[in-house]
This record gives sequence, C-alpha cells and structure tokens, in this order.
Amino acid sequence: MDDTSQVEHEQISTSLEVEQLDNNLFRSKSLWVPTRARGVFGGQVISQGLVSATNVVDPAFCLHSLHCYFLASGSPSTPIIYNVERLRQGRSYVVCTVRAIQRGNTIFVMLCSFQKPEPWQPSQQWVMPVVPPPEHCDLEETYFLRLMNSEEFKSNPRVREYCQSYAAERAKSPIAIRRAKIHEAGPDGVVRYMYWMAAKDIPVYEAPFQKCILSYLSDLHFIATASHMLGLKRYGQGPKRLSMTSTLDHSIYFYNNDFHCGDWLLYVMESPRIGLGRGVVHGRLYTQQGSLVAVTSQEGVLRADVRGPETKMDAKSKL
Repeated sequence: MDDTSQVEHEQISTSLEVEQLDNNLFRSKSLWVPTRARGVFGGQVISQGLVSATNVVDPAFCLHSLHCYFLASGSPSTPIIYNVERLRQGRSYVVCTVRAIQRGNTIFVMLCSFQKPEPWQPSQQWVMPVVPPPEHCDLEETYFLRLMNSEEFKSNPRVREYCQSYAAERAKSPIAIRRAKIHEAGPDGVVRYMYWMAAKDIPVYEAPFQKCILSYLSDLHFIATASHMLGLKRYGQGPKRLSMTSTLDHSIYFYNNDFHCGDWLLYVMESPRIGLGRGVVHGRLYTQQGSLVAVTSQEGVLRADVRGPETKMDAKSKL
C-alpha cells in the first residue's frame, strides 16, 4: 500500500472492499487514518472484518451482533489480513471469529453471531428522541468552517488549522454527518449527543452489506462523546486538552434486517461513566421513521493532558 491509502475514499464500497485469498482468508485493499488519529479508523477494520465473515456464512443467517477488541493500532502502509473461523454452526445461530493480522501480529479480534430471523416473536423498543429533521441540521463541515471564522477563534491559527482540516475531511468522507442536538440533557438528566448520519450516493445494497456500512459509521463520533462530556478538545489548553483517545472494545446489536444506510439514521450517544483514563459510551441508531435499528457500546482510552504522580523505582530489589 502507498500513502494514498491513508485518504478516506469518497465511496463507502471502496472503503469496505476486501480481496478473498482463500475460503476463510481476506485482505484489505485500502486503509484510512483520520485526522490526528493514532492508526487506521476502527470502524473500517470492523466493517472489513464483517464483510469477510459475511462471505463465509450461509445467507439464510442474518448478522445480529458483533463484539470486538482492538489490540493494537493498525498501520495504513501494510494490508490487513482477516482470518475467519466458524466456531459454531447450529440450526438457528452461527458464530464466527475474525482475527485481523498485520505484520504477523493480531491487532483486532471480533466475534460475530448470525441468526435465522424470527419476526413472529413479540417486540419492544425505546422511542426515538425528538430532534429537528436532517434538512434543518448543519453538516459537520459547515459547522466547523463557521467555527473557524468565529470571533472566538479567527485569531487562533492552531484552532483554525484543525477546523479547516477536519471540515475538508468530512466533506470528502463517504458518510455525511449532520448535528441534530449536541449536549442535550433529557428529563432524566442524562446528557445526549445526537447526529444524523447517512452514506453518500449509494445504491440499495442487500441487507448484509447495509450492516457492514452501519458498522463503519457506528464508530464515528462515538468515544468522542466521553471527551465532550469532560469538555476536552484537541485544540484545548492544559488539562482541557484531549491528549489521547483510542478504542478498546466495540459492540453492536442489530434489531432490523431491512434498512438503508443511504437514508438518514439518527445516532443517539451517551456516556454513563468516565474515569481512570477510560470512558464508556452507549448508542442507538434509528431510522427517520423511528425504528430502532441497532444498539451500540464502546469503551476507550481517554486521557487529558495531565500527568499523574511519578513512581520511583528502588535501586535494589527487596526480594
């Protein structure tokens, strides 16, 4: 791979594309590192691993959940190999594991479970929050360009540079994001961050690939919810500067096999707990009609620019 692989493709199908090497072996064709990120975008690794797993499972089974751990940052300069292993083949469920390998090291592990749907069973869901429709909400790139030119930051070159590079990245991204409600406290006192998200200019792909696209976008803005709760920013100063975020684990539960990521999905995010250098976030994805499509969870490393007490090592062992 060359340096161009670090750029996010404008077509989501290209970002998710893998090459099949053997029955259970696949290889990435492109990898993307977001602005100021430590490695390859986690959502891309999840979705490419899921494309690989979907290719080895009987299409009569539909993906219903995935659980993954990020063990090391991925490099954009070397292809990732996805090794799929079927752990269980039952009449109602199939379970697979996917290992992402780069330079001989496992950097990511995912368990994904597929089910023969049972639509005749009873159902229940949480109601979608009331938010402005997508057409009344700012695109991310529009918001950050306006922020860049605001009175508060127009004389701050560091903030302007960050806003400009991020706005350019979002404009070229295959996923459009609109800000629905940011830092909105509900009647229960829980603060939520809500965004409309949609894949740009895509055909009506079959349901398995729609879930791969949703897995990609499910990682956008997610762990950032925790940093927003603390008021940490990449361009902040001192203890208010966000020095590091990195995903540790990510889970998705699917409850709809008939949705289209080319239509706007409302992503509702909240962070119930942050501490000890970590944060956990939960999310829900709804169609515009209010159907709860997927439920997500993630924990990640979250560090402000503060130092803990240094531990001095004894000159000699006490043992």
